[in-house]
Amino acid sequence: MLESLLVPTAIVALAEIGDKTQLLALILAARFRKPWPIIAGIVAATLANHAAAGAVGAWVSSFFTESVLHWILAASFTATALWTLVPDKMDDEETSSARRFGPFVTTLIAFFLAEIGDKTQVATVMLAAQYPHLIMVIIGTTLGMLIANVPVVLAGNFAAEKLPLTLIRRLAATAFVVLAIVAVYSAMKTSGWIG
Repeated sequence: MLESLLVPTAIVALAEIGDKTQLLALILAARFRKPWPIIAGIVAATLANHAAAGAVGAWVSSFFTESVLHWILAASFTATALWTLVPDKMDDEETSSARRFGPFVTTLIAFFLAEIGDKTQVATVMLAAQYPHLIMVIIGTTLGMLIANVPVVLAGNFAAEKLPLTLIRRLAATAFVVLAIVAVYSAMKTSGWIG
């Protein structure tokens, strides 16, 4: 059960560094200069988004045998590892309504929308398919988002400018590759290819 919490936390925390939602956190922190409503918006948006993603992952996993699911996870983790190496850019559309709604609502809407189809949402789907404790996966991925984004909100531009983003993206990609290798090993074991 603890693995269902700790692995998603670490994976998402690493994958989120340099991600567009982290850039969004920087923009919102600079624009509003009110960290607590922004942090509350991040928590609410991430819980809603990752709960939906986790539910999809758990549901999809019920359609496949354990062996096939591990092969799908291996391919998905490999693709996500490659995706993680590509730096994100912030879209202006996602922050255009900021002045109208205030920091909490703007953050809630912007983070929820920015996470749709993002690599951390995809990772949440895959992690929920892999681990049996859905609630722990959702809590873990949400904690990972907070570990990466709260310091950025609190420290503003200082935090992002000082981080070695290329190194962190490589570490995140390596973590996804390790998960892919574990999934391949599990697929081979459940298929009876190895003892």
